[in-house]
Amino acid sequence: MPPIFPDSTADAENPPEPAIERHAPRVGAFDPLSLPVFRMLWSTWLIANVCMWMNDVAAAWMMTTLTTTPIWVALVQSASTLPVFLLGLPSGALADILDRRRWLIATQFWLAGAAVVLCAASVLDLINAPLLLALTFANGIGLAMRWPVFAAIVPELVPRTQLPAALGLNGIAMNASRIIGPLLAGAIIASAGSVWVFGLNAVLSVASGFVVMRWRREHIPNPLGREKLIGAMRVGVQFVRQSQRMRAVLVRISIFFLHSTALLALLPLLARGLHGGDAGTFTLLLASMGAGAIVVVLFLPRLRQAFDRDQLVLRGTLIQSAATAVMAYAPNTWVAVPAMFFAGAAWITVANSLSVSAQLALPDWVRARGMSMYQMAIMGATAFGAAVWGQIATVGTLQTALLIGAVSGVLMMGLALRYVVDGGGSDEDNDLSPAREGWAQAPAHPAPGEGRVVITVEYIIDPARAATFHLVMQQTRRTRLAEGAIGWELLNDIREPERYVEQIVDASWTEHLRRFNRATAADLALRERRLAFHLGEGPPVVTRYIVRR
Repeated sequence: MPPIFPDSTADAENPPEPAIERHAPRVGAFDPLSLPVFRMLWSTWLIANVCMWMNDVAAAWMMTTLTTTPIWVALVQSASTLPVFLLGLPSGALADILDRRRWLIATQFWLAGAAVVLCAASVLDLINAPLLLALTFANGIGLAMRWPVFAAIVPELVPRTQLPAALGLNGIAMNASRIIGPLLAGAIIASAGSVWVFGLNAVLSVASGFVVMRWRREHIPNPLGREKLIGAMRVGVQFVRQSQRMRAVLVRISIFFLHSTALLALLPLLARGLHGGDAGTFTLLLASMGAGAIVVVLFLPRLRQAFDRDQLVLRGTLIQSAATAVMAYAPNTWVAVPAMFFAGAAWITVANSLSVSAQLALPDWVRARGMSMYQMAIMGATAFGAAVWGQIATVGTLQTALLIGAVSGVLMMGLALRYVVDGGGSDEDNDLSPAREGWAQAPAHPAPGEGRVVITVEYIIDPARAATFHLVMQQTRRTRLAEGAIGWELLNDIREPERYVEQIVDASWTEHLRRFNRATAADLALRERRLAFHLGEGPPVVTRYIVRR
């Protein structure tokens, strides 16, 4: 395999960059709303979530008027949530490789179109159970496509210091919609019928789409062209696999939702079992949970100053589990309502803490893909947890299922916090902001043709420091693979033990060049640590090869 591009520079594989110190000022819970663009898009997010809850309630109620078969009624919920799980990764990849503004507008008008069709079918009396499921599924597709892109654009709209507060406000929007949506839908259904709910959804969805069109965002096309969808999905999964911080977040959020869903999954039965329990009791308990989530958001800035992330997650899990245990034996609403209030407060505390961690663990180029996998972890854990706790309650009792969920949730979260580490590191090592423009010069050679590209970087180090060098190079391996490389090895010369060769494999010349655009400030800090071991007179020698077939 002859060398194609011998190169004695350190350029892309070893870019230089000075460290930057940052100091975060104190931020209030509502400070992001002072930014006009965030305020506008947050308002559409709130309206969209209200429409989602209204649509779910109206569709479920309409299904009961179309058929008495329980499975058709149950499938309404499946049709609404299944697309979020199935399409999470493709939608995240599309949100990363397309213009995010246009993609957000497209998803909003998709939702508006589904609402208009559902409204029209209801008005014309053409609706039936299969069509209602199909249109509910279409609405779910819109939700699946919208969530990753909205999650990805939030860090663009607010300064880094305001990101936790912005995500807290998103939590307020979601939980306020959980209260407003069902109550509004119930009132409209009782007074006018389900068709008017679909009509209102259509009007609000279309109006929100035009509001989003007012957002002026400059899209900078990638000079290398758009990534292919399959390749973008591969790189997204690869990044998450190599990121200790993202793996730790996904484990924690999966454990929390796996166990906390026991309370929500069994809540209708718990509400019915309370003294005088009926549909109004169920709504009251949901509203209490939403109220707790909204209230605690006001105190999250202070809580984040008093406790670190893992402490907030553990304390939130403890409170959630305690509320679940109380609900297992609550005799009436006087006990159940406060328990649900604290359950909601604990839920948003844990979810917000882990959501912020996920956002800070993702560079912008892969943010939507990473957040889509975060959402998939939530949906998968929720769906699996509901089935598990429902089965335990069927075999045993409601109290047994809730107590097992409460105890195992605390134990598993404690084990995860202790043994699933997120890598830690300094602020410099965790800075995923893009590398400064001009940090390195991309190879000026013309494209050598089709084929995998193999890059070698030669280091001369002190053999006495080999063990420490190996640790740094393992971190380098994770970084190279996270940026999209398909292979990595570290070779040690048998005759010259001080000579090491790092070998990186890229899928193509274009994919090799893409890694230049994906470099972060943390990569540059790692480069400095790597070069500190090199004893050669010049920088490490970089050589590029192409695999000819």
